[in-house]
Amino acid sequence: MIIDGKKAATELLATLANEVTALKESTDITPSLTVVLVGEDAASQVYVRNKIKQTVAVGMISNEIRLPDTTSQAELLAQLLTLNSDDSVHGILVQLPLPKHIDESVVIAAINPEKDVDGFHAMNSGRLLNGEAGALVPCTPQGCIILAKQYLGDDLSGQHAVVIGRSNIVGKPVALLLLQENCTVTIAHSRTKNLAQICQQADILVAAVGRAEFVKASWVKKGATVIDVGINRIEADGSDGKVNGKAKLVGDVDFNAVSEVCGAITPVPGGVGPMTIACLLKNTLKAAIRQAPSA
Repeated sequence: MIIDGKKAATELLATLANEVTALKESTDITPSLTVVLVGEDAASQVYVRNKIKQTVAVGMISNEIRLPDTTSQAELLAQLLTLNSDDSVHGILVQLPLPKHIDESVVIAAINPEKDVDGFHAMNSGRLLNGEAGALVPCTPQGCIILAKQYLGDDLSGQHAVVIGRSNIVGKPVALLLLQENCTVTIAHSRTKNLAQICQQADILVAAVGRAEFVKASWVKKGATVIDVGINRIEADGSDGKVNGKAKLVGDVDFNAVSEVCGAITPVPGGVGPMTIACLLKNTLKAAIRQAPSA
């Protein structure tokens, strides 16, 4: 089975649009998301355009602040201070990566954790670790759980989940979310010994390693659910089997081979990716509700 991330994202966005309308009618509050983009990174510009489009589509207010790549860290922090104190701004997202002269960790720490819709602030990481309902959870891990449930149902109790990757953005938070779902969780990484054998034990395998087609069919248990977080650009083969110089997107999983073994798998593109923006807007709505005067 192919787990359709586009369909799941569309359904979530439709639900959010209804909830935004209800919030407006009951409180006269319209959730507002401000995206800060520093520099001219082409991929970041595409991501920001998509985020703005979806934000408006669900009835939220979308604001964008573009700053040149010569912006100093102090100038960016001053901009965030202004946004933190603006009651009309419910969500703040600083698009990563930032120019090399700016420390991303310092910038993330400067965002008001109540407006940290990326879920990267240490306060939200701690809330997630403690299992607090109020945590703003990183968006891609949220999407992974939703997609796993598309195939396995709402109760993931007892499933053995193996997460390949230990980043603060995906690996660690998705492992914590799986623990909250009563899974048994193994975190694997670049220095894990016998990685293939460990992956073979997984009922749910989450690949977030950042290496194109890294996970092979022989690593996957028959019938397992495979969530592929990777987005890698590689040169595509032409009809003659030779590299033609064009790029294509692939995940961290050898999709064609693994599809023959697993029970369900997310494609790349069209899997986890669409869920990330949908979950970002879910966080923005949650943040707006929590910041409401009556909350």
